[in-house]
Amino acid sequence: MNIFIREMKVLIKSLILWCIASFFLIVSGMAKFSGTSVSNESMNELISKMPKSLLSIMGIGSFDLSKASGYYSVLFFYLVLMVAIHSAMIGANIISKEERDKTAEFIFVKPVSRSKIITEKLIAAFIIILILNIFISVSSILIVNYFNNGENLNEGILNLMIGLFILQLLFLFIGTAISAINKKPRTSISISTGILLIMFILSVVIDIDSNLDFLKYLTPFKYFEAKNLMYGGQFDIIFITLSIFIIIVCGIITYAFYNKKDLNI
Repeated sequence: MNIFIREMKVLIKSLILWCIASFFLIVSGMAKFSGTSVSNESMNELISKMPKSLLSIMGIGSFDLSKASGYYSVLFFYLVLMVAIHSAMIGANIISKEERDKTAEFIFVKPVSRSKIITEKLIAAFIIILILNIFISVSSILIVNYFNNGENLNEGILNLMIGLFILQLLFLFIGTAISAINKKPRTSISISTGILLIMFILSVVIDIDSNLDFLKYLTPFKYFEAKNLMYGGQFDIIFITLSIFIIIVCGIITYAFYNKKDLNI
C-alpha cells in the first residue's frame, strides 16, 4: 500500500475527533458570549480588578469581553494550545509508531528509501494539519459572525489562522525532530508534548512579568498572539523568519537522524 495513503487513513480518524473538539470549543465559547453580552461591561469591570497573573493564566489579558473580537481572542488562546498539541503528537507519532507498534518491517521491506518514507509521511501530516486549520478557519468565521455584534472580524480571524498554521508546522517539525533523535520511541510523544507545555508556561510567565519579555523568542506561543493580529496588526518579520528557521532546522534534523537511525524491526 502507498505509504502516503496508509498514513492518511490512520490520521483521518483522529482528525475527525479534533475537528469536533475545536468546533465545540468555538460554539460553546461564542454561545457563552451571546448569553452574557448584556452583562459583559460589568464583567470587564470585574476582570480589571483581578490579578494580572490570573488573567494571564486564563488567557484573558487586556481583551474587551464586551466585544465578539475580545471573546474570540480568548478562545484563540486555547485553540492555539489544542492544535499545537495535535501537531506535536502527529509529528512525534509518524516517526516513532513503526518501532513502537513493531510494524517497521512492513515499511522497510519495500524498495523505497528512508527519505521517501519520511517525505510521504510528512506530506500526509501536512495535509491533515491544513485540513484542521481550514476547518477551524471556516467554523470561526461562521460562528463568530453569527454571534457578532457588528464588528468586521473576518480579516482579523484570517490573520490569526495564518499564524496558527505556521505554529502547527512549527510543532509538527519539532515533534518529528525529537522523535528522529530519540532512541526510545515510546517516549517521543510525551517528550514532545512536555517541551510544548514548557514553552506554553513560559509564554504565560512572560505575560505575568514584562521584565521577561526578552524570552519571547524562546516560545512560539508568543509569535502570533491575538492581541497583535486581531485588530489589524502586522506579522512580525522577526517571528516569521525565526519560525521558518526552526522549521528548516527541525526538518534537516528529522531527515538526517531518521536516515541514520537504528530501527528495531
